[in-house]
Amino acid sequence: MRPPPSRLPRLLLLAAAAMLLPAAVRADTPPTQIGKSIDPFALEDTAGKTWSLADLKDKKAVVVIFVGTQCPINNAFLPRLAEMYRTYADKGVQFLAVNANHQDTPKRLADHAKEFAIPFPVLRDPGAAVADRFGARRTPEAFILDGERKVRYQGRIDDQFGLGYQRPQPTRHDLAAALDEVLAGKKVSQAATPVAGCLIGRAARPKGPATVTYTKHVARIVRDRCQECHRPGQIGPMPLLTYDDVSSWSDMIREVIEEKRMPPWHAAPGHLKFKNDRSLSKADRDTLLSWIDQGCPKGDAKDLPGSRKYAEGWYIGKPDAVFTMPTVVTVPAKAPKGGVPYKYFTVPTNFDEDRWIQAAEAKPGNKAVVHHIIVYVFAKDTGRSLADGIGSGMLVAYAPGDLGVAYPAGAAKKIPKDATLVFQVHYTPNGVAQTDRSSVGLVFAKAPPRSEVKTKGIANYGLRIPPGAGNHKVTSAFKFAKDATLWALLPHMHLRGKSFEYRAVYPDGKKELLLSVPRYDFGWQASYVLQQPLRLPAGTRIECTAHYDNSKDNPYNPDPTATVGWGEQTWHEMMIGFVDYAYVSPAPKQ
Repeated sequence: MRPPPSRLPRLLLLAAAAMLLPAAVRADTPPTQIGKSIDPFALEDTAGKTWSLADLKDKKAVVVIFVGTQCPINNAFLPRLAEMYRTYADKGVQFLAVNANHQDTPKRLADHAKEFAIPFPVLRDPGAAVADRFGARRTPEAFILDGERKVRYQGRIDDQFGLGYQRPQPTRHDLAAALDEVLAGKKVSQAATPVAGCLIGRAARPKGPATVTYTKHVARIVRDRCQECHRPGQIGPMPLLTYDDVSSWSDMIREVIEEKRMPPWHAAPGHLKFKNDRSLSKADRDTLLSWIDQGCPKGDAKDLPGSRKYAEGWYIGKPDAVFTMPTVVTVPAKAPKGGVPYKYFTVPTNFDEDRWIQAAEAKPGNKAVVHHIIVYVFAKDTGRSLADGIGSGMLVAYAPGDLGVAYPAGAAKKIPKDATLVFQVHYTPNGVAQTDRSSVGLVFAKAPPRSEVKTKGIANYGLRIPPGAGNHKVTSAFKFAKDATLWALLPHMHLRGKSFEYRAVYPDGKKELLLSVPRYDFGWQASYVLQQPLRLPAGTRIECTAHYDNSKDNPYNPDPTATVGWGEQTWHEMMIGFVDYAYVSPAPKQ
C-alpha cells in the first residue's frame, strides 16, 4: 500500500483480494468424461430461441461452459470467455453457456447475460438434465466437444482465479491450449484439469419422514450465522433469506461447513473469547448436515423464527452521517503494468465540534473493482493524522471479510472539529470498464466516551522471504509505555501468509497467547473483537509472529522463485499486527 499524503508517516494497510473469492468456492477434479460421446440436446436461450447440438454440424468444435449467476469465480472468468469467443468465432468454434442452477430464474439469467455482456448463447437447463449428461459439477466448468461430439477436454478455463486468490496472470491457458490442439487434430496434452467454483445447484428432494426442518431448526441458524453477509448488497455472493435460497445452495452449504470454511472464522479455539465469533457450534453444524441429508424438508410455516431487521446497505445499522467521495472514478478495463496507483480523495466533515464515533463502515460503491478502502482522519490546518506510528489516523477500512467496526458504550474514536476525511482507494480492473464512488458511514456515540480508541500497526518493514521457503518466520513487537486497554486484533499479510499469532509479554515476564490464526486467509481479513477488553499494564510488550509459504506448494503463490519483500501490491508482502487500543486515563484525584 502507498502512504497517505507525504507529510504523514509511512502507512501501509489492508490489501485484499481484488475480486471477492470467498471460501464458498473450491477446486477439485471431477470424474473424467474424456472420450464420452454427448447425445444431441436442445435448450432455450434467454430470448426464447432453441439451440440444438444437432444443428451445429458445421462447427469443428463446440465449447460448453456450465455457468451460474452468483458464483464469484464464475463471474471473474466471463470477460476471459468473451475474449475467447471473439478469438475463435471465425475458426469454426461455437461457444454455449449452460445454466443448470435450480435457483437461477429465466429473468436472472437474462439480466446476468446483459450485465456481463456475454456474447454467446446462454441456455437454461431445467432439472440439470444436460449437466447430468456431461457429468458437470461446478461453475464455471468447461467441456470441448470435437467434430464427432466427443469430450476432448474437461476442466477450468485457466488458473488465474481460485479459492481466495487472483493471480496477476494465468500460468497456463488450459481451455485455449486444449481448443488449439483439437482444431489442429492433435491429442489434447492436458485433457482434464481441476475446477474451482461453486457446485451446481440441483433441486433438493426430501427423503422420508423429516426430523429436522428448515422452519423449525435451520432458519434460526441461517439467520444468526449467515444472513449478516448473505443478503442483497452485502459481501455474500448469494442471498440466503428464504427456504428456496438455502435449499438450492444446500450442496454448497454442506461442502463449506463440513470443511469448516463457512462461516468464515479463522481463530483457533482455547484463547481469548471474541464477541464477533462467527463459528458454528457442533450442534448447529450437525443440525444443518442432518437437514441436508434428509433432502431439505421445509416444515410448517408457523415454526419460522422472527427475521432480523437490517439497515439497507449497511452492517453497522443506519448511519448518523454518510460521507461520499467527491467524484465518480472511472476504472479502466485493464490495469497498467505494475498495477493501478492508489487514489486519494478528501472530504471535509464541517463538524462544528468534536464528534465521537461509536461505529464506522467504509462502503465500496462498486465491489467488483474496489480492492480496499482506508479512511483516515486529518486534523484541521496541520495536514497530519492524529495517532502514533503505522495505523496512524485510521478511522476504518474495507477489505473482504471485515464488516466495519463498532465499539461498546464507553469507547469510541474521535473526529476533531473541522477535521477532514481522506479516502485511500485501491482499484483492480476486472476486464470491463467500471465506475465507482465509495462512502463511509458513521454512527455517533450518545455521550463522550471514557476511552478514546486508536489503531496501531505492529509491523516489520524489513521482511525478506527467500524463494521456495515453506514456513518462513517474521516477527514484530511494540511496548505500551502507559496502561492500556486492548479492544481488537487484526492480522494482515498477503497471498503467502500462512499463520499469525499475537502474544502479550507482561512486565513480570508472564506470557499470554492472545490470538492464533493457524490458517490465514487473505480473502477474509477479519478483525477479532475481544468479548472482554483486556487491561495491559504499562511496559506490556505485544509480540507478533507470522509465517509465510513462498513455496510452489502454495497454490496462491504468485512466484515461488522470487525473494519477497514489503510492498503495496498483492504479489508483494506485508506483516502487520493491527491492534485497537485505548490508553487508560489516570483515576481522578479525590
